[in-house]
Amino acid sequence: MKLGEYLPSKLVTLCFLGIGGLLFCSVSAFAGAGIPIILTFAFLYVLLIILWLLVSYLLERRKIVRLEKLIKELPEKYLLGEVLPPPTNSVERQYYRVMKEMSRSAVGAAKQAMREKEEYCDYVESWIHEIKTPLTACSLILANGGDVRKLKTELKRADNLTENILYYARMRTAEKDTQIKKFRTADVIEEAVKSQMELLIAARIRVETQGDFSVCSDDKALCFMVKQLLINTAKYCPGCLIQITAENGTITVRDDGIGIPSHEIKRVTERGFTGTNGHKTSGSTGMGLYLVRELCEKLDIELKIESVQGSYTKISFAFRNLTKV
Repeated sequence: MKLGEYLPSKLVTLCFLGIGGLLFCSVSAFAGAGIPIILTFAFLYVLLIILWLLVSYLLERRKIVRLEKLIKELPEKYLLGEVLPPPTNSVERQYYRVMKEMSRSAVGAAKQAMREKEEYCDYVESWIHEIKTPLTACSLILANGGDVRKLKTELKRADNLTENILYYARMRTAEKDTQIKKFRTADVIEEAVKSQMELLIAARIRVETQGDFSVCSDDKALCFMVKQLLINTAKYCPGCLIQITAENGTITVRDDGIGIPSHEIKRVTERGFTGTNGHKTSGSTGMGLYLVRELCEKLDIELKIESVQGSYTKISFAFRNLTKV
């Protein structure tokens, strides 16, 4: 900071000091003080003001030099608020408090962004390993004569994995991608079942559907969530029966499969949690129910999970913003 840049910040103070000096000289003249005395006072007064300006300028310049040095040495500039020198006056204390708040907010946002980036990279890495399984299976099927049914099943698995990672990538902008409209839940359920027919047939799973109601929500997101439940059942509970019911503003998906251990029910929607059943089955990423939970929160849908190990699993979507037919 140059002196020419510093002086304008003191113009108001200098104006009041100048007015005070003139008033004092005027009063002294009316009181009968001689010209030499008044001039001597004026000289000393101006000299003190100049010294004050120089000293305050040097002190302020020193602070700015220290700040610039701190900024250059910091690996991340948003950390400046964490290493600011303590304030010396009331105004600086206010700026200091504001900078601290801004710095804490920036640090929190940076940590969140880094955490999301790491999670995304981890998921992409696991997804790459996961997608290799159906692709390798397709190659083997084609090399051994090309069973069309098996080929469609593996292609559907690859398609589901691709849809999962696309939804995960869209999570940060889910509000922009969400399209709310009125639709019939029976249509969405039918679409979800049809889209997973290859997997359901391959896993010898029977599906029964009943009921219907109209609702205002995102039909594509709901279809994706129902598909995730069908995929999980095909993966963990081959040969079981799935009953999907839509009534009283709630969609319920129930299977009579292996169930979930009671101590794991609260954790099955955590990101990357595979649980006991996932460890027994290859190809589990622990992302399906996590995506379902995230979409439910964004669409204001209440997600409920009930299960008894060795007996059944029941997952329901309760719509709060229900539009009756």
